[in-house]
Amino acid sequence: MVSYGWLTDRQRSFFAGGATKELSYRLDALRRLKAGILEHESQLVNALKADLNKSEFEAYMTEIGIVLAEIGFTLKHLRAWAKPRKVRTPITHLGARGYIYSEPYGSALILAPWNYPFQLAAAPLIGAIAAGNCAVLKPSELTPRTSETIAEIIRASFQEDYISVVQGGIDTSEALLAEKFDYIFFTGSVPVGKLVMAAAARHLAPVTLELGGKSPCIVHEDAQLKLAARRIAWGKFMNAGQTCVAPDYIYVHASVKDRFLSELGGAVKELYGERPLLNPEYTRIVGRKHFERLAAFLDNGTRVFGGGADPGELMIEPTVLTDIDWEAPVMKEEIFGPLLPVLEYGDLSEAIREIQNQPKPLALYLFTESQRVQENVRESISFGGGCINDTVYHITSPYLPFGGVGSSGMGAYHGQAGFDTFSHRKSVLKQTTRFDLPFRYPGRKNGLKLIRRFLK
Repeated sequence: MVSYGWLTDRQRSFFAGGATKELSYRLDALRRLKAGILEHESQLVNALKADLNKSEFEAYMTEIGIVLAEIGFTLKHLRAWAKPRKVRTPITHLGARGYIYSEPYGSALILAPWNYPFQLAAAPLIGAIAAGNCAVLKPSELTPRTSETIAEIIRASFQEDYISVVQGGIDTSEALLAEKFDYIFFTGSVPVGKLVMAAAARHLAPVTLELGGKSPCIVHEDAQLKLAARRIAWGKFMNAGQTCVAPDYIYVHASVKDRFLSELGGAVKELYGERPLLNPEYTRIVGRKHFERLAAFLDNGTRVFGGGADPGELMIEPTVLTDIDWEAPVMKEEIFGPLLPVLEYGDLSEAIREIQNQPKPLALYLFTESQRVQENVRESISFGGGCINDTVYHITSPYLPFGGVGSSGMGAYHGQAGFDTFSHRKSVLKQTTRFDLPFRYPGRKNGLKLIRRFLK
């Protein structure tokens, strides 16, 4: 196995020099990253088209634009985030002052996935840079043109002992995980996330795991069905469903199921036309293995619409399936493709109970006008994050931390949460020397009595 110890050694040495801890250095690095992205924007668009058939609209909206906005937000707020925070002290600490300092971990490893190969590589890198870390970025081998463009941007913007890109497959990831990093950030599947966590444990490196799972979408009987259908179709079928927070399945109230399915079919036609496989802006499946896995689900239940596939182009139509239960193969794993099973419920408590019986999802979506229903679902179900009367949009707000819970991940990022993720919060107590409190020392008269009083 190839060793990358030379790279981690160089980054550790560079970090020890202290340059990355300077706020001005971090701000300049973020500006350089932004300039590099803008300079390579057309190349990124072409790479995303070549790797996934993403349209220019989708490439900018879901990848490039989000990253540029994240950089702008971070540049605007980083000075405030980086300031030491003074905190209160209890009466037992009379004369002392407490502070929390955010300091970088050192060298961070970022393992990025293929579904949003630019955004999910660059967004955590922004947090790592903002916090003052060095970083090694490993993009996905399944999107080689985008990965190479990322490498070009980083090479043109930073020295290797500060920010570096390492390309390769599974062997490369394993070799990197064998090295001692000070922080590891991984986005991908649950099984691989477990391997990453096990590798991090060898060096006691802290980790953030952005995983996935079966994210439910509930359409209640009072939902605005036309709007719900359009927003669900948009969130589910963008990037051909290859989105970690895409609605994985729908629970719709039995009384509105038929009307909702009709609206959903209309929304898909509105977004992708009568023949999505011929739409030049419809995304393809990333590879043969994933295509065949998804194609095997097409016979589950009853197809309401869709179901067409082009093995040569690795494309599958937006497909909606009914007559599905939890024993169907499509319900046994995260779909991560353009297939949408629809289940129905009569009583909301039934749907909540079934969702509670599954691993905690990364996202949950609820369509209803009822405040009572909104609060019931929010309080009853544990999930990473989500939307009420929308899908996916929550991940685009820099004010909302994004991350999973339980098997859908741990840790969060975006905005200040990204800065905090890559920062250790160092607690420091500054004690006065003008006087000394005698009761803290053993053998003092009434010392124990005073301690008991203060510590109640």
